[in-house]
Amino acid sequence: MVLKSQVEWALHCCAILAGLPAGKYLPTKDLAELHGLPKEYLSKALQGLSQAGLVTGTLGPKGGYRLARAPAEINFLEIVEAIEGNQSTFVCTEIRKNNPCRKSGTRDGKTCAVARVMWKADQAWRASLRETTLAELVGTLEQDVPATLWKETFAWVTART
Repeated sequence: MVLKSQVEWALHCCAILAGLPAGKYLPTKDLAELHGLPKEYLSKALQGLSQAGLVTGTLGPKGGYRLARAPAEINFLEIVEAIEGNQSTFVCTEIRKNNPCRKSGTRDGKTCAVARVMWKADQAWRASLRETTLAELVGTLEQDVPATLWKETFAWVTART
């Protein structure tokens, strides 16, 4: 399974938006500049987040985006599904019915064993993403990112809000 690059962009942008001061918005052009991304494509990802109710946007000179809810109330699965949709990562097309040894029209009544394994894996993947919030991500980033870089990044971001 390969997720769209917009999923990565959305996760990183939400991590930045999680640190915005109350009532402040960050413009798309600044999020794009911070991450070295094309603004037009990033806009599509942000629109997906907005349609899912994860971010709110405003127009005007102080316009941009901010999280719609607290970082602890937004999980990774919501962000992934805002970009990718919520369809299963596996679609069973029942190719087993093409087996030339199977008598025409006969079925064993069981769900495909391959599909069961894949659907179980999809559920586990989604459960893991559901358990991880933006607040947890920010906590990890605060530990992983050098303090100077962390401070300079948020000074840069805050100056643009």
